[in-house]
Amino acid sequence: MSLLELFYDVDDFCQANEADWKRQQLASGERQRQRQGQLWLSEIMTIVIHFHQVRFRDFKTYYQGYVKRHLSGEFPHLVSYNRFVELMAEALVPLSAYLQSCNGACTGIAFIDSTPLAVCDNRRIGQHRTFRDLAQRGKNSMGWFYGFKLHLVVNERGELLACRLSAGNVDDRTPCPEVGASPVRVAVCRQRLSLPSFSPTPLGNLSPLLGYPCPHQHEKSSPFPL
Repeated sequence: MSLLELFYDVDDFCQANEADWKRQQLASGERQRQRQGQLWLSEIMTIVIHFHQVRFRDFKTYYQGYVKRHLSGEFPHLVSYNRFVELMAEALVPLSAYLQSCNGACTGIAFIDSTPLAVCDNRRIGQHRTFRDLAQRGKNSMGWFYGFKLHLVVNERGELLACRLSAGNVDDRTPCPEVGASPVRVAVCRQRLSLPSFSPTPLGNLSPLLGYPCPHQHEKSSPFPL
């Protein structure tokens, strides 16, 4: 997907749902006023998503060395790097809702696996402060790490169905509750896992544990679960 196609898709999503989200913020008291900044929400979301598409090692280099130099024509009202980092926090809920809107269809079978998200080098664990109360030591096929695990559920076409972020010491089988059989079944990808008592898991029961409902369960609901 090109940058232009990505922006159009994100902008269509924001135009359809941003007003409802801001209305919920005002009603809950989270925000006292609505004042438009230099960057639109769709522009912030597009830049954040595009960062992962171009595969820069860190966001600061991407924003200062690539966006401000080469994408100033596409985004004529760019703010400073420090200000954009502040705006990224405000876009977290819309980004999560956009991810949910991109979920694939339940086709009858799904696969679950996890990937580690290390927050620092193992030699710096004792000095780490940012995620001290959240991150944990974990181990996968590549060795030990300190951070989190990202659990993903996909169908046989590679489309994302659900996801969940957990501490690094959470077992890969934890998001798979042992329940009765169902037409929609979940399989654990890694063959190294020993699951003698594992029974097929209905995705409808699994997805609330992973943060997002099954696509057919949120067709008429707001994409912003506030």
